[in-house]
Amino acid sequence: MSKNKKGNVVRYNRWGYFFLIPFVVVFIAFQLVPLVNTIYNSFFEHYFKNGLTEVGPTLIGLENYKTLFTNGDLIKYFGNTMIMWIMGFIPQIVVSLLLAAWFSDPSLRLKGRPFFQSVIYLPNLIMASAFAMLFFALFSDGGPINSILMNLHILKEPYKFLSHTGSARWLVAFMNFLMWFGNTTILLLAGMLGIDTSLYEAAEVDGATSTQIFFRITLPILRPILIYVMITSLIGGLQMFDVPQILTNGEGSPTRTTMTLIMYLNKHLYSKNYGMGGALSVMLFIITGILSLIVFKFNQKADK
Repeated sequence: MSKNKKGNVVRYNRWGYFFLIPFVVVFIAFQLVPLVNTIYNSFFEHYFKNGLTEVGPTLIGLENYKTLFTNGDLIKYFGNTMIMWIMGFIPQIVVSLLLAAWFSDPSLRLKGRPFFQSVIYLPNLIMASAFAMLFFALFSDGGPINSILMNLHILKEPYKFLSHTGSARWLVAFMNFLMWFGNTTILLLAGMLGIDTSLYEAAEVDGATSTQIFFRITLPILRPILIYVMITSLIGGLQMFDVPQILTNGEGSPTRTTMTLIMYLNKHLYSKNYGMGGALSVMLFIITGILSLIVFKFNQKADK
């Protein structure tokens, strides 16, 4: 390559770096600096006693992390978070796969398919806080659901949905399912529509049933999208906050069985306990990374 051509390549590459500058500046200012600051604060005792007297910052090393594990709150609230995520994710992925297979099947010749796709995506556009307020009103002691069940003589007295662990968790999981199954359906549908139809035609010629085609052709090809959906859903589940926060008034009732990790973090930040808040944020970052890596490695082994 001549010197003139090398010079042109260098000049063109320089423009690429110029276009990267805004992203780098925003990333450093709003992600990297807060992350480093959070890790730094996690090694200090720093809070406001009674909301008035500032205590610290005093370097205490790993004491905040020891406290998180010794009091058992981290494990308990992590368990709550994962249980409610699994309760919502399993029906979400099952329903999304069925709907995507239904919409992508050319033999059905569905009319108004774009309309139905838009309708199932609409709940994703509604704010989670609005969803939570709606369900709080519907399932309250004197709400419409209890009134209907009593009028049908199914219940003799109002059922306290938010006072029982099972029903409270199912409400949170059901709301997360309603908000996100449309988005998952669109992602899976896009993947299914991208599959070469000749593969299906060849399988039908060989006598494969629709069930065999789905499990032997569709699912293996969709594996990368399924991994993406599972990891993003897992990250979203670990960040579950607004729905249980509003539904239980921030208390995680009953007896903190719907208290999530982010709700627990919010309590530390609200009480201005920056040391414990920083330690919990770091642990949440580590947990998210480990679980995402496990999901990725598990699917990688399945591919082999």
